[in-house]
Amino acid sequence: MAGVVDPRERLVAALAAVAPWDGVERAHLAEVRGWIGSGAPLYRTRAPDVPAKHLVSYFVVHDPDTGRLLLCAHRKAGLWLPTGGHVEPDEDPWDTVVRECREELRVEAVPSTVSGDRPFFLTATRTVGPRRHVDVSLWYVLRGREGDVTSFDEDEFTAVRWLSPERVLAEPLDTLDPHLHRFARKLTAALEVA
Repeated sequence: MAGVVDPRERLVAALAAVAPWDGVERAHLAEVRGWIGSGAPLYRTRAPDVPAKHLVSYFVVHDPDTGRLLLCAHRKAGLWLPTGGHVEPDEDPWDTVVRECREELRVEAVPSTVSGDRPFFLTATRTVGPRRHVDVSLWYVLRGREGDVTSFDEDEFTAVRWLSPERVLAEPLDTLDPHLHRFARKLTAALEVA
């Protein structure tokens, strides 16, 4: 069918927008490109861990006026995380961001000037808890004001808070997504250039 783009090709094209920040991200990008090319299943079909490696879209809301980032206290993970969710079968990861932003924060997803509607950061992370699996997470940056987020999905999160990148870096890593310090450094550098 003309005009239909294969989801794997679309994903590889999206990953081309990610400029690796460090050796860890470079290794994750290589691992994920190999995983996509292998023909392995990409999407979660049964919660929480089938298949054992699957796609997630994270999004970090950045307030350009204050410079702060929105993090949420995730009930199941017990960590402060960006908002986001699992990519549905054949769903474009950006469409996941749009859907999850409405569901979790009850606001529209507005792409940042840093990365637009393309992923900014990529991680492949083994989750915590009894049914461990690997989340291949595409991290997006959204633009939003602190006053715009007036509610959140209380089934998923216990609290939200806005932190400067410097404050994120001061938080103990065992209370955050394990890659959040690296993300904050990469975003700070990108914002300085912009």
